[in-house]
Amino acid sequence: MEIKQIKYFLTVVESGSIGKAAQKLDVGASAISQQISKLEQELSIRLLQRNAFGVTPTPAGLAFLKHSQLILRQVNFAIDAAHSARLSGHVSLGFPPTITALIGIPLMKLMSERYPDIRLEIVETLSGNLIQSINSRQLDIAIIFTNEIDKQWSIQPLVREQMYLMARKEVLEEYGLAECIKSGVIQSQQIGDIPLVLPRQRHSLRKLLEHKIGQLNVVYEIDGLHLLMDSLIHLDLASVRPGSACLQEYKHKLQLLKLIDPEVERINYLVSLAEEELSPAALAAKSAIKACVKELIQNQIWPCSEIIL
Repeated sequence: MEIKQIKYFLTVVESGSIGKAAQKLDVGASAISQQISKLEQELSIRLLQRNAFGVTPTPAGLAFLKHSQLILRQVNFAIDAAHSARLSGHVSLGFPPTITALIGIPLMKLMSERYPDIRLEIVETLSGNLIQSINSRQLDIAIIFTNEIDKQWSIQPLVREQMYLMARKEVLEEYGLAECIKSGVIQSQQIGDIPLVLPRQRHSLRKLLEHKIGQLNVVYEIDGLHLLMDSLIHLDLASVRPGSACLQEYKHKLQLLKLIDPEVERINYLVSLAEEELSPAALAAKSAIKACVKELIQNQIWPCSEIIL
């Protein structure tokens, strides 16, 4: 016997018909019928009498109804008790700037709703700096762009992001990329002499691009996300970034061309202390991060990305 079956039975009796119960519960009428049939088979007795006007409980159904109401009330008490024993504690999180811009506010809202007594410390810095903080155990959980960390840490691929050449349309046209604008793609080797603004060489994205593409015409090195993106708006420059870097404020001003031949993609890794070392509060925060990332991608708020979890 399942709680769901009891809930369905009570709702059908209260509603007077399976159809009305289905509307109230927002499930299919056939699903309710199947669950109640299973319940009747398990009890080896008829609980509901079907007729042209709906359903009514049989004498056995009326007896079962009273105890079912008590069971469901106790279940609700148990849920309230679980919620009242709220988790508390301190959790330190680390995110690169592009990730913070996407997940920061949604995660804070989610944590305040689910775990209002957990205090978050959120550190925003480059992936390379996060790795140092991770290895020195200054953070509980982080999202980074490389799996090169101490083996004592738990690491899990989280999100795959495609890389794009980003610039104003007129800048791309100036370098003969009109056809690329139409197709939405550009061969990696076509980047050629386009003046680029990229993070410094110690940045994991810069290392990835130089490994995949080779020599690039980098004229400015900027680590800060907003300054880098603003430079694309105000100067005749381009950059190679994940689609997530093109936040809402930049979308209507920049053209994005997907890199192909080869495609360039970046993996976001969720790292933490080993699960057995994490506090209950940290485990809750880690779960919330996963839920938040899934929702952002499903709702297309984290663009040009694919969930790996």
